[in-house]
Amino acid sequence: MIDLHSHSKASDGQYSPSELICKAAAENISVLALTDHDTVAGHAEALEASKKAGIIFVPGTELEIQWPTGEFHLLGLGLKSLSEKLMDIISFLQNERKSRNGKIIEKMQQDGIQITLEQLEELNPGKSLGRPHIADFLVSKKIVKNRQSAFDKFLARGRPWYVSRAGADLKEAVQAISDSGGIPVIAHPLSLYVSWGKLDGVLSEIFAAGVQGLEAWHPGARVVESMRLEELGRKIGFFITAGSDFHGEKIRADRKLGHSAGGRKIEDRFWTEELLPRLSE
Repeated sequence: MIDLHSHSKASDGQYSPSELICKAAAENISVLALTDHDTVAGHAEALEASKKAGIIFVPGTELEIQWPTGEFHLLGLGLKSLSEKLMDIISFLQNERKSRNGKIIEKMQQDGIQITLEQLEELNPGKSLGRPHIADFLVSKKIVKNRQSAFDKFLARGRPWYVSRAGADLKEAVQAISDSGGIPVIAHPLSLYVSWGKLDGVLSEIFAAGVQGLEAWHPGARVVESMRLEELGRKIGFFITAGSDFHGEKIRADRKLGHSAGGRKIEDRFWTEELLPRLSE
């Protein structure tokens, strides 16, 4: 098995990068990509652990892209040397996160929740903070039962504490990933919130902007949807990837490392036939 989409404590995952690698080894995963949100802070630790575990480590990241509806997350897979432009984009996105966190906390304070941004940062040292960490705080105070409840009640779009934030420009992010020796891949494309009737045209425009891969297989999609996405992606010209988007059992109990849509094991073909040939070019 392989997994081309996972998260560690460097962003909003349950496990440290080295713990994640050890868990992957225990699950007999041979290739693992670490794609933390808007950061590459976990790469060095994960690489060292992967050498000991005998796992092929794929350095990656997941960047927020400016998009009018839903979410557009862009994976950068197989990063070799981090370009100045990529680090600038990551810095911009982290600053946007901090600004957004502050605005969300202001809304929470107005509703009587006692928390400051500084306290949230102290509770999560060294992490790329975002809404999941605010959700975890709400869980710790027993205001909600779990992260998903926090989003459903307070933090998701249309909820009382939601605050929008700016994302990176798509073409600039694609160039930054390419300059870093990586491959740009659109993550969980159904999160774009584009109807199936319009998805062909939208994905064709994204492909024309330089995105090379499409994560057709993701646990947020049904098997039939993933099959349809793979067929559509290949027709447009994308290569296809698959990932678990694993954050940890305590965070998303429905997601398992090395498994994707419908709980299916992620096949080696997504590495050997899809991504690896492009990283070797």
